[in-house]
Amino acid sequence: MPFTFKLFHVDDSRCGMPVSTDGVLLGAWAPLVQAKTILDIGAGSGLLSLMAAQRSQAKITAIELDSHAALDCQQNFNASHWSERLEVICCDIQAYCQQAQQQQFEHIICNPPYFASGPQSSDASRATARHTDSLSFDALLSAIKQLLAPQGAASLILPTESIKLFESKLSQYKLTLSQRLMASSVEGKEANRQVLVLRHTPATTDDSNTKAKLTVEGKFECVSEQQLYIRQKNGQYSQAFSLLSRDFYLKL
Repeated sequence: MPFTFKLFHVDDSRCGMPVSTDGVLLGAWAPLVQAKTILDIGAGSGLLSLMAAQRSQAKITAIELDSHAALDCQQNFNASHWSERLEVICCDIQAYCQQAQQQQFEHIICNPPYFASGPQSSDASRATARHTDSLSFDALLSAIKQLLAPQGAASLILPTESIKLFESKLSQYKLTLSQRLMASSVEGKEANRQVLVLRHTPATTDDSNTKAKLTVEGKFECVSEQQLYIRQKNGQYSQAFSLLSRDFYLKL
């Protein structure tokens, strides 16, 4: 269903995953404003790339596996104010990593597939967008490790139920969690989504300027954690989410 924001329009009619609150939350909160180059992994209709283009002056590369979604993405880029800074490439991220061995980005953003098991949608494009068969956590982290600039950051959003498995793999790729946003759908509920910011694990752990600290158990811990609920109990957007998304949603 097409969705119009304040400064751009998203047509996602051929895309497996429509515009979602998850995407808006990630695109509005990710700390990417200072980045000069941004990579959007699994761009879908291009929502995150368009939000990044509105928030920054970066050159943005969008990677999308599904050819139909890539068509939506390109169409949305062409219709935007920032078309000269937006590029979509239709391939999987592993193929892109092989082609772009020397390329690195100051920020990587991704709303990844997160279902590791269970039934898949009968809609093939929706199944691809939602299920880790199309992009495993290992493949995603390997790509981030290769493509993220030394001082860069990667932002992604996952359901809380997937966080333990995802975090267990970070050390294998020498990545560490530097920021976390715990997001609940309604005031008073437990967080059901988490926005994570990853960075390369520091070579040493005694530098007070590093973004992570080494715990007694030898694991890196997040040093910046925030909480947010999207809606109040009366169904209205919370003040925090309204402030975060007001540059995008028409009615805010």
